[in-house]
Amino acid sequence: MRNLILVLGDQLDPENPALAGIDRKRDGIVMIEAAGESTHVWSHQARIALFLSAMRHYAESLRQRDLPLQYLALEDNKESSLVALLREVIAQNRPQKLIVCEPGEYRLQQAIEQLCREAAIRLEIRDDIHFLCSHEAFAAWAKGRRELRMEFFYREMRRRHDVMLEDGQPAGGRWNFDSDNRAGFGKKGPGPLPQPPQFTADAVTREVIALVRSRFAQHPGSLDDFNWPVTRTDALRALEDFIKHRLPRFGEHQDAMWTSMPFGWHSLLSAALNLKLLNPREVIAAAVEAWREGLAPLAATEGFVRQILGWREFIRGVYWLDMPGLLEANHFGHDRALPTWYWTGNTAMTCMREAIGQTLKHGYAHHIQRLMVTGNFALLAGIRPQAVHEWYLAVYVDAVEWVELPNTAGMALFANGGRFTSKPYIASGAYINRMSNYCGNCRYDVKLKTGLKACPFNTLYWNFLDRHEQQLARNPRTVLMARNVSRLSAAERDAIRASARNILETIG
Repeated sequence: MRNLILVLGDQLDPENPALAGIDRKRDGIVMIEAAGESTHVWSHQARIALFLSAMRHYAESLRQRDLPLQYLALEDNKESSLVALLREVIAQNRPQKLIVCEPGEYRLQQAIEQLCREAAIRLEIRDDIHFLCSHEAFAAWAKGRRELRMEFFYREMRRRHDVMLEDGQPAGGRWNFDSDNRAGFGKKGPGPLPQPPQFTADAVTREVIALVRSRFAQHPGSLDDFNWPVTRTDALRALEDFIKHRLPRFGEHQDAMWTSMPFGWHSLLSAALNLKLLNPREVIAAAVEAWREGLAPLAATEGFVRQILGWREFIRGVYWLDMPGLLEANHFGHDRALPTWYWTGNTAMTCMREAIGQTLKHGYAHHIQRLMVTGNFALLAGIRPQAVHEWYLAVYVDAVEWVELPNTAGMALFANGGRFTSKPYIASGAYINRMSNYCGNCRYDVKLKTGLKACPFNTLYWNFLDRHEQQLARNPRTVLMARNVSRLSAAERDAIRASARNILETIG
């Protein structure tokens, strides 16, 4: 064999660059279902099923193109490690070279490089053209900057790709309409909600679901409500549905939360994008076209485009720039274990129960539920960042390490000390109360900050301010927090510390 082409489970792009120039007679393709990729972290059953079903459908599309594919199905593999299985394939085929599109995990890329050194074969890692900014371009942008800020990167990307510009200036005269996209629902709630499209499970998906239920029965989460795009056709339908039914109100309430509202107006496209069933260019183009045709407001469209062209590209750049150090980052030295109820949702805190319960049911929660509920609690409670990272990577269907780890370590936990965020994203229960109805039927009182009935978010928030007062006072973005805690009397501080100790001793 001349070239062995490895297609990984999150590289299901019809234009995967690893396939470019393939010779059907002298080259071969391999796809590998490895149990180790599901047990590396304790993966949600829906996450496992999504990857396996999407991989099997993609494999069939390669066969229909008459491409030479060797597919190693989970049921037939004696080894659980992807690299161990790849080693066997290399030994069988003895290729001159292994070709792969750059992986989405540092761990996996390092392992493949090591394998090729041991097997004494050449390795060609091709740039992932799915993204709009290469590693080299991002590194060049970041060079010499003391702080990395997404907003400035996003503006550069808008200019570079000529997105939503009018005579070289941002449409509407502003680069960012985030301030227009933070409305809560008020006491009346969200009202009628658009329902996401339904994807009927075909024979392949039904077979995968049965396999996952059998082989990964002890893993968290449920498959009863599995409803994710697993093919290119499904993904395009999901995109069309979002643009038509949810983009027009996407921005207005993108930060709002409500009981029994798992999806709201969110796009639900991140899983399809991260599996590369969708291309970010077509997603951005569809949103911009809807705005230009008057079908979606500017603020909503800009907010959505910023997530794709700005944040998604930025966070990938940070990941590859800062690995492997990002994995061990722990700015505050937090070492508390992850509470067991993160895996069950069995907690008296309504907000946490809702966010985790939704996650276990669907493998999904939107960005504010991840950042300001589960992430906020983990930061305030001093949970070890690596444990939180492994939880996020395990429980969300859209989780691939390049996107999950920087969001967790950098955004949710401030574990990297503000490499690309100007302050820790911490909040008391007042924020959750303002943006949701979670507090209305909670056993804890969102107005209290100490005592057995006090909202744990309040107690832990003030305890965090007390512990880090000096550091917060040095940051212009958090100096007001430090001033607030400085006004507390010694007795008030003692009460906060005592209440926090009680919570932290019992949260497991």
